[in-house]
Amino acid sequence: MNNIISIRNLTISFKNNEKVVNNINLDIPKGKTVAIVGESGSGKTLSALSILKLLPSGAKINQGQIIFNDKDLLKLPLNEIEKIRGNRISTIFQEPMSSLNPLHKIDKQIKEIITTHRKINKDDLSKIVINLLKEVNLEDIINRPNTYSYELSGGQRQRVMIAMSIANNPEILIADEPTTALDVTVQQQILVLLNRIQEKRKMSILFVSHDLGVVNRIADYVYVMKDGKIIESGHKTDIFQSPKETYTKKLLSFQKKIKKDDTIFKKEILKISNLKVWYPIKKGIFKKTVNFVKAIDDINFNLCEKETLGIVGESGSGKTSLVLAILKLISSSGKIKFKSINLNLIKNNQLKNLRKDIQIVFQDPYSSLSPRMNVYEILTEGLDVHLPFLSKQEKIKLLKNILTDTGMNYQRDYNKYPHEFSGGQRQRIALARALILKPKIIILDEPTSALDVSIQNQILELLQNLQNKYSLSYIFISHDINVIRAVSDKIIVLKKGKIIEFGNSNKIFTEPKNDYTKKLLSSSI
Repeated sequence: MNNIISIRNLTISFKNNEKVVNNINLDIPKGKTVAIVGESGSGKTLSALSILKLLPSGAKINQGQIIFNDKDLLKLPLNEIEKIRGNRISTIFQEPMSSLNPLHKIDKQIKEIITTHRKINKDDLSKIVINLLKEVNLEDIINRPNTYSYELSGGQRQRVMIAMSIANNPEILIADEPTTALDVTVQQQILVLLNRIQEKRKMSILFVSHDLGVVNRIADYVYVMKDGKIIESGHKTDIFQSPKETYTKKLLSFQKKIKKDDTIFKKEILKISNLKVWYPIKKGIFKKTVNFVKAIDDINFNLCEKETLGIVGESGSGKTSLVLAILKLISSSGKIKFKSINLNLIKNNQLKNLRKDIQIVFQDPYSSLSPRMNVYEILTEGLDVHLPFLSKQEKIKLLKNILTDTGMNYQRDYNKYPHEFSGGQRQRIALARALILKPKIIILDEPTSALDVSIQNQILELLQNLQNKYSLSYIFISHDINVIRAVSDKIIVLKKGKIIEFGNSNKIFTEPKNDYTKKLLSSSI
């Protein structure tokens, strides 16, 4: 097989000499897609970044070769590597919002990557940028040359990153978790786009991901990493249909879980009737309302005790507006009945007493937890608001119990700050913060999307155990169909503010009625 890159005996360590990548061998054939999969800390991203010598501070390459067109990249001086970066080998990173410069316009950033490596006149440069934007399906941006990255959606920003990465017609594209932050339909669009560009330009792709569903759709060959070593590799079909290693089988089993349909839910705790969230469109000098954006448009559903309701839909479908309306953080019309109380009719002082009964856990625990507060302060903040009469001893007792329930340790963790924990541990703290007020409903907004597959599975199992112990009801929002299938009793499929399908989870997965639902479900592994 004709390989464009061959990695041989690569070993990477940090200052403490701990080997984070240990003697790996990996080949990238010309015109093919090779995926590296594994959990956080497995060494997959470091292995990819080593190709262009982009390792973080403190990391060093102990030994190995990275052969690219008969040259060892590890022996090239920095000025030679810089000629290759963004030119013959380019990269796409996970979060385009942090990769794109918010102070510069989109067309300027694309032009910059071209002029860094080529001398080209102004007219030809503009033509290349226009053709690149067309190639990544951003024709509407062509007519808006003054657009900044923050004015674009997540999918559009990722398309801009792809345009920049292919601007100099590279031979290899390194894609590090490029679809993790995107919803399922946009994710599919990006994968289709990458496949089309690859076929057109005959380039190779090194795809780094923890999402096996994505890898199954895009890769030709798969390398499975664990603890810095490649434990299994081969053609995609062999890895997904006949895995040899126990760890690989475990990874695959995580994304094939189905919640047992054996519970009968009787007592209703939340009922939504004719709910509308309309945002006015105002024009003219007097800001007259001329129309409405119908974020949520006349929807109805219910939630029972100990039940999990999964909500899926693409960006702009109304998921966030629905959650904010239930939490009374935005105005809405219709009925939001919680334990027979219509939240849209009660006064603010009454609402404060009910807020502790409906809690929320966000997608990114690092940004939702204050970096200036330790675990004790984070967990007692809600107690101070809703239960100010508790003594310090009573608070400590509650903290000990709730941290134990969420797999943490009070004595070890109470005085630590969020940056001292892993992503999975931070999400456990976020769960503890919601649980300490003993709520009836917890809204989980993409709580596992920032976590790798094994940590994700631990959090899902924890949620199930907590639900059984505390008789909790969950509203679970996710773009990951495999996660929704693993946790949900009922599913709502949202599109443009309307429910297009609602019912028993297993029935919707086995007998979807709507074409849009079928399209969403096709993304599962």
